[in-house]
Amino acid sequence: MSSLSLPRVLAAAALAATTFFAGPSMAQDAGYVPVTPAQPSDTPGKIEVLEFFAYTCPHCAAIEPMVEDWVKTKPADVEFKRVPLAFNAGMKPLQQFYYTLMALDRPDLHNKAFNAIHGERKRLFDKKAMGEWAAEQGVDRAKFDAVFDSFSVQTQVERANQLAQAYHVEGTPSFAVGGKYMTSPVLAGNSYDGAIQQINKLIPMARGQ
Repeated sequence: MSSLSLPRVLAAAALAATTFFAGPSMAQDAGYVPVTPAQPSDTPGKIEVLEFFAYTCPHCAAIEPMVEDWVKTKPADVEFKRVPLAFNAGMKPLQQFYYTLMALDRPDLHNKAFNAIHGERKRLFDKKAMGEWAAEQGVDRAKFDAVFDSFSVQTQVERANQLAQAYHVEGTPSFAVGGKYMTSPVLAGNSYDGAIQQINKLIPMARGQ
């Protein structure tokens, strides 16, 4: 990604993070909005909780430690998945970045990537920069490059885009619960903790309880 395109990427992410679901006040007061139409689960027999995020989103970086703590205590019938979003074509490498780290079995680098971008101000916005940073974290550079452009990663990126469209995601971070409900810090009273609480409230609703 050229240095000229970077501001556009960051601007798009920042705008999306502040314009999530400008819906009716009633929905805002409820802390969530219904998903219409409801979406099927990619994990049969499980309540899926999807976290839509972008590495460029400062709110995603801020809430991620809370999400990680929540994952450790989630109910057994809940399957948690992260879905990296691209609000423009220039952000696609960031989607590939996430799925590459997961394919290389380095989930520990997910939160570190947030810190590198937002805390250390590293410009991890293209394959070269991402590969160099990953190598510094002990990842084999040749494997990183091969996986980054692999069919598997490309397929996962396509699926992420399909999910974003199906759920009508307009901003990050946002959370889908059971294919039926969406919540976010904005919907939950501009509160990160409120969003986590909403997820816990929505899971029984998704079960039909």
